[in-house]
Amino acid sequence: MIAHRILIKPRVTEKTANLAKENKYVFEVANGINKIEVKKALEAVYGVAATDVNIIKMKGKKTGAMRRIFGKRKDWKKAVVTLKNGESIDVYSTEDKKQRR
Repeated sequence: MIAHRILIKPRVTEKTANLAKENKYVFEVANGINKIEVKKALEAVYGVAATDVNIIKMKGKKTGAMRRIFGKRKDWKKAVVTLKNGESIDVYSTEDKKQRR
């Protein structure tokens, strides 16, 4: 699979910003992807080597509780990637998005 389709987008929140201080970065990844593929995609896209990858399956939230139409957002996976000391990823830059298109 293409590396850009494995790593869908980085998750940028307060919690992930605190994890970035510990060299841990959080990405939304495609369903059906394993840790090895996430590690290879990270090296291909960002050029950094991961020491550890943890994957968590997230359940989609229920929607439309106020209306009579009920639905559910899709289930997704997130990967918490730990990098070697001294390496970092700039997930806040917009240049990366322009190059990927």
